Amino acid sequence: MRTVLMVAEKPSLAQSIAKILSRGNMSSRKGLNGACSVHEYTGSFIGQSAHFKMTSVCGHVMTLDFIGKYNSWDKVDPAELFSKAPTEKKEANPKLTMVKFLQVEGRGCDCIVLWLDCDKEGENICFEVLDAVLPVMNKPRGTERTIYRAKFSSITDTDICNAMNHLGEPNRNEALSVDARQELDLRIGCAFTRFQTKYFQGKYGNLDSSLISFGPCQTPTLGFCVERHDKIQSFKPETYWVLQAKVNPEKESSLTLDWDRVRVFDREVAQMFLNITKMAKEAKVESVSKKEKVKQRPLALNTVEMLRVASAALGMGPQHAMQIAERLYTQGYISYPRTETTHYPENFDLKGCLRQQANNPYWAETVKVLLSEGINRPRKGHDAGDHPPITPMRAATEAELGGDGWRLYEYITRHFIATVSADCKYLQTTISFSIGPERFTCVGKVVTSPGFTEIMPWHSIPLEESLPHCEKGDLFPIGEIKLLEKQTSPPDYLTEAELITLMEKHGIGTDASIPVHINNICQRNYVTVESGRRLKPTNLGIVLVHGYYKIDAELVLPTIRSAVERQLNLIALGKANYHQVLEHTLDIFKRKFHYFVDSIAGMDELMEVSFSPLAATGKPLSRCGKCHRFMKYIQAKPSRLHCSHCDDTYSLPQNGTIKLYKELRCPLDDFELVLWSSGSRGKSYPLCPYCYNHPPFRDMKKGMGCNECTHPTCQHSLSMLGIGQCVECENGVLVLDSTSGPKWKMACNKCNVVVHFFENAHKVRVSPETCDLCEAALVDVDFNKAKSPLPGDETQHSGCVFCDPVFQDLVELKHAAMRHPMHRGGQGKRQGRGRGKGRRPGGRLNPKKPKDKMAALAAYFV
Repeated sequence: MRTVLMVAEKPSLAQSIAKILSRGNMSSRKGLNGACSVHEYTGSFIGQSAHFKMTSVCGHVMTLDFIGKYNSWDKVDPAELFSKAPTEKKEANPKLTMVKFLQVEGRGCDCIVLWLDCDKEGENICFEVLDAVLPVMNKPRGTERTIYRAKFSSITDTDICNAMNHLGEPNRNEALSVDARQELDLRIGCAFTRFQTKYFQGKYGNLDSSLISFGPCQTPTLGFCVERHDKIQSFKPETYWVLQAKVNPEKESSLTLDWDRVRVFDREVAQMFLNITKMAKEAKVESVSKKEKVKQRPLALNTVEMLRVASAALGMGPQHAMQIAERLYTQGYISYPRTETTHYPENFDLKGCLRQQANNPYWAETVKVLLSEGINRPRKGHDAGDHPPITPMRAATEAELGGDGWRLYEYITRHFIATVSADCKYLQTTISFSIGPERFTCVGKVVTSPGFTEIMPWHSIPLEESLPHCEKGDLFPIGEIKLLEKQTSPPDYLTEAELITLMEKHGIGTDASIPVHINNICQRNYVTVESGRRLKPTNLGIVLVHGYYKIDAELVLPTIRSAVERQLNLIALGKANYHQVLEHTLDIFKRKFHYFVDSIAGMDELMEVSFSPLAATGKPLSRCGKCHRFMKYIQAKPSRLHCSHCDDTYSLPQNGTIKLYKELRCPLDDFELVLWSSGSRGKSYPLCPYCYNHPPFRDMKKGMGCNECTHPTCQHSLSMLGIGQCVECENGVLVLDSTSGPKWKMACNKCNVVVHFFENAHKVRVSPETCDLCEAALVDVDFNKAKSPLPGDETQHSGCVFCDPVFQDLVELKHAAMRHPMHRGGQGKRQGRGRGKGRRPGGRLNPKKPKDKMAALAAYFV
């Protein structure tokens, strides 16, 4: 019996696919990494009996990075990153040990079937999986084929079984195009980002961004937003005049007419037209025309249109919308949500998809009518050759999906039903009037067949006032003629939907990466999302784009990135050489980088106008150990300390508060210590600004506080305050927070574990003695007499936090409430005076827990 390993992109996908192929007759177990399960069953494979093992990865197995010293911003000239700096593939998430997990499951297997997502990124992950698994699989006999690729667009029985019966091969060219994009973005982005971040953060204190990043796609995306901002700023309103006439076809009614000239910009000319028309007493009907018109049903839904509607009508950011769509896909509710195609293949089961919706109370009636009277073939759209349009694959209820999941699913479903509905038909009546020599018009519309607008009511033809029955030559009394003075108005800031359209038009990013680029410019504080999901550039975003324009406009214009995207697509099609494209593109950007560095003064002139120099920013906080003058604390991101006398800047831990620590000094360099805290429910520790940036001992890394310092005698160091090994992570040590009384706690110096103990104790000290059982340091506790929880009215006790029965009820394990998911700590060897056996303290784990729709849609489509 052959053993077949099958690998999907996510654990939930693996389970769904295995359930379909095994018909539910499978056994499941956890994999060694704890994140991925393995589902096993027996069946038939290529005409032979086989034992199947279905598992998954969690996205990319590997990531591209520079080797060793080239990851240090301080030791490497950014110019070297274009060619000299070697790169290597590293595990994307080392904690998952994905390579080891795949090798354990792949060992001894005869064949592998790759069920990765069917796009370029999925093809790339295919080869990452193969690189891990092929060395441990059984060698093929002769020319026997062992590698198979499953192509599918939805998690339905039909699609999955069909994919299993028509297995192909992974596409090496598509995988190479992703490798090329990764290397280009890494080298170009890192070189520009490192240079401009160090240059500007070393000069200005209120940039309020931890990273002054550059991205070959991110920067043109920002450029679109700033271009619109510039148009708004340079807009000069012009006054114009409109002639408005009203006629009274009947005594109690009036009809407003539109002027055929629309508007004029000369007041005297406008006044002349008003005087001429006022001389007439009646309006004469010059013509009456009636025309049957059609409003076409929408094209089938692709990713870009889904993101546009989600942002403009449903109020969801593109990244959030994409995450929801992926969840709906993995749960089997919709087809694959990353597609450029708006055309259904001829063999697509439209009726089958429609039947799934026949019982939903929101659209059951419409669906049943379509099924009984016959569906309309969807309009012929664009076939990109990737996946079918986004389609609902099974019925769902609002209770099942809830919130944003239901809102997006409902839109996708209504859109699909609309594509197989009839067009909307209406009768348009146009009446042309003459008042003196001037012509006026009024238009009326009457819906004759609502078609798809029944299911998408926001697309419906707006109700207009009914036009009177009249014929050529009829005369109507004039009710009013007046001149309206108006002004031209500036454009508004770009909405996310408009930005997505511009990115698609100019070839910036792919349907999968567009949300990421938009999210990046928001995260970097280059734009803010205003009401209506409009993107308003910040000072920093504006200055950066203006600076690029001043030095080299091609860095921000979409043209050069569009050309690169075309080359990457040629690699995917096998029409361009991977190495040549890479070398040629990097050479272009290397030249641009050198010119940018030589011309940085041009951007700096713009920075000087908008931002304050370091010396003029921040408030005095702690004394410098070199000159003993006060250093200034700069709170804007990235928070740091600056000594204007020595002209030195010292990085600090982010995402917390910094204050002076009792005016105590570091015994090594005489710098005053500061205390970092993530809040009352989080963790805190002191640090020396100099040691934090210049590690004093070999076993320390940059970015370590006193809770990781291995100084043997300093009262604030790990050596003096460390108690025992962390109860959850491998490398962490629980360190006493000597500032936390009377609500005492110790916190892991690597992860976010916090242990609360000895509330209301007067003093807590770490003893030089250790526990005989677990080697953790003992603690000496001194309670207030009135609040002592110790037996027999005792106030003092020494013992092990983990093992002492007197202490066990006074200890409670929690997770720190961090402002960001995890505060970064160095990864060193296991340190500290105690190494607990991993026994948990008593207590419990307490992790931090994680409009009117039609009106919104109508507003978007008006």
